[in-house]
Formats: sequence, C-alpha cells, structure tokens
Amino acid sequence: MIRTDSLAVIESIIATAPLTVRRMVRWGECDPAGVVFTSRFSDYVISAAELFYGSLFDTTPQRAKHEQGFGTPSRALSFDFIDSLRPDDVFDTVVTVESVNRRTFVLDITGRKPDGGTIFVAKLTPVCVARSERRSIDIPADFRALLIDYQASCEQAGVRTDQNPKEQS
Repeated sequence: MIRTDSLAVIESIIATAPLTVRRMVRWGECDPAGVVFTSRFSDYVISAAELFYGSLFDTTPQRAKHEQGFGTPSRALSFDFIDSLRPDDVFDTVVTVESVNRRTFVLDITGRKPDGGTIFVAKLTPVCVARSERRSIDIPADFRALLIDYQASCEQAGVRTDQNPKEQS
C-alpha cells in the first residue's frame, strides 16, 4: 500500500472515464488495531456514487436530482472484500455502470491500490424514486441516457465490470 507523509486531500476525482476517486484513509475510520471499520466501506461507496452523479450532471448531485424531481436511495449493496486498509493508505474507487434496468441500475464500485491490486468490489443498486412521494419510478429519460452513454464510454475504453477481482490482485 502506498503511504504518504504529506497532508493530502482526503478525497478527489482523478479521472472521469471511468470515474475514479482517490481517497486517503483517516485514522478515525479505523479500529484500535488500525484497520478500516467494515461499515466505513459503505461510506466510501456512497461517496463515490454521489461524485459519479455530480460528474454525470456536471453539478452537485442532490441539486441535479432535486431539479429533476427524483432521488436514488439504495435498494441493495453488496461487497467482496479482498484486502484491508489502514490509516494513511491511499486508494482509488473506480465507478462503472454494470446494468440499467427499468427503475434501478447497478453500479460496480471497485476499490484499488495505486498499483492496481483490488481491495474490494461493491455492487450498489439504487432505485429511482419520486422525491415528493418516495415511490419508485422509471429511471428518468435524461438520466437513463447519461447512464447508458457513460456505460458505453467505459466499454469503449476497455473497462469491464465482469472480471474476477481475485484474479486482479
């Protein structure tokens, strides 16, 4: 794992196709043994998803979804943990779109070491809801188009979501 001795930004977007977020683990995210709490990985994934939405809409994600009248609460979230993280570790989360369904879509969010080794693979399935009613709705046409265009751009760049993470470590 790459460690840094300098003060750094905790989280920043370093690439947009695919969206890649570089993050440094903070001491407070770890247990007394110096390993990131399992629950913090959910925060990493949700944060990467929010930055992904912001990148798609070219504005803040909540503003964009509010203006379009929908929200994206999580319907499902799963993890495959391959490696651990410790304070000051730097890692990247790479966001790809695995599938776009009628009311849900699946984001593949993979945590990687700077050398490319896999730390975790998460599958996040948001469901689109009408903000005012909190009922599920079809993915809005503009958002669907953005998701499909992003998925195609990642595929054209040779980025796949169907690789076995244990083979990448």
